[in-house]
Amino acid sequence: MSALDDLVTEFARLPGIGRKTAQRLAYHLLQQPSAQLQRLAETLRTVGERVRPCAECGNLAEGERCDICSDPRRDPAQVCVVEEAATVLAVERSGGFRGRYQVLGGRLAPLEGIGPDQLRTGPLAAKVKRGEVREVILATNPSIEGEATATWLAELLAAPGVRITRLARGLPMGGDLDYVDGVTLAHALSARQEV
Repeated sequence: MSALDDLVTEFARLPGIGRKTAQRLAYHLLQQPSAQLQRLAETLRTVGERVRPCAECGNLAEGERCDICSDPRRDPAQVCVVEEAATVLAVERSGGFRGRYQVLGGRLAPLEGIGPDQLRTGPLAAKVKRGEVREVILATNPSIEGEATATWLAELLAAPGVRITRLARGLPMGGDLDYVDGVTLAHALSARQEV
């Protein structure tokens, strides 16, 4: 196998990248100046050496704790539980959350061999047990596995004085009701609010 084939194969292993896209990326890189390729390689090496899960929440961090856990302005008693660190960025972009996070590192998927022991729930369960958490927001994906994970977490984290909530699901802005699936429409109807 050639070096080019190796590069295409590595790109194709990335999520959302098929073989054709991997080939386009590889050929694009080969057209770049050597200095730019060196910067990319150095950046990848640096990220691999420095970025690790935050010791407190599991988010990505260059130090022991991530920027969010280190921020004294964040509310440590309000915790948003997400499957992956990438979701933290999505929630942060919304600007509507000022608490902290717990990154599970996946979701329950028994067919893939992912059970409760593979998820990072220990730190959050300990905080709930010590009475440090007022609200847990379950922000797992709206898939079968995400729903199962949310249901399991709700049972695991249930404690007096702890409010457990789930992200609302419903209709996207600018959406057309004719094209909305039945499950989403049913959730939107059941979670309707007064105007």
